[in-house]
Amino acid sequence: MPRGGGSSIPVDRKGVNETLDKLMERSSAGSKTIIGHDNNYTHNTTRSSPFDNKDLQRDSAEESETDSQESDVSGSEGEDTSWISWFCSLRGNEFFCEVDEDYIQDDFNLCGLSSQIPYYDYALDLILDVESSNNDLFTEEQNELVESAAEMLYGLIHVRYILTTKGLAAMLEKYKNAEFGRCPRVHCCGQPCLPVGQSDVPRQSTAKIYCPKCEDLYTPRSRSQESVDGAYIGTTFPHLFLMTYGHLKPQKASQSYVPRVFGFKVHKI
Repeated sequence: MPRGGGSSIPVDRKGVNETLDKLMERSSAGSKTIIGHDNNYTHNTTRSSPFDNKDLQRDSAEESETDSQESDVSGSEGEDTSWISWFCSLRGNEFFCEVDEDYIQDDFNLCGLSSQIPYYDYALDLILDVESSNNDLFTEEQNELVESAAEMLYGLIHVRYILTTKGLAAMLEKYKNAEFGRCPRVHCCGQPCLPVGQSDVPRQSTAKIYCPKCEDLYTPRSRSQESVDGAYIGTTFPHLFLMTYGHLKPQKASQSYVPRVFGFKVHKI
């Protein structure tokens, strides 16, 4: 899969969302056995494939034709770049920080996610850069499904991580650099904003930016950021962040725009 030089590759979030929607429909229709396991998840790199064997045999010829191309691509990619670093460096993913792998490897922190994410085991292996013996047998479409599930899984892990001490500290560095954007309101004078979600349920709304000065929400200026799922940031983060780092909370904006006609204030009536 593409890594290393991924900073210049935008994420096709519309395609990802459509793929996951189809995947969730298939899973709910009769593939519940591949949606994950119980909460007693055991990390294993030699599991059986959840895909249909007939599909693998049917597409084996096509896969053999692309093996040489994939090997050339993998050879040119940076082997030292982790999936997490690659994903967070993509255009539009500025709202995400890099989650500590130790946090992801702790099963307690992932409690309940295995029942929400299709191909949970394979998505988790992808995030942690664990090589699976079945990856070479997957078709391009199947790999895309796993990659889409990995993005969703990382988002749901991310929303938990940024509420921890390490997560807040990681987001603090991005806030200091105004990586989340600045308030478009004139009287806020370029106040750095924080990302926020309007719902904690996936697929309900996209992420917005919250200005701590005027205390209002705005749509991100970047189109690639507009499609980030708000559930990957959550409704709690910006407010817990400002409570934790109270010295960063600016004074509320006192100025407001006054409509005038030929220099005279417009009467309210």
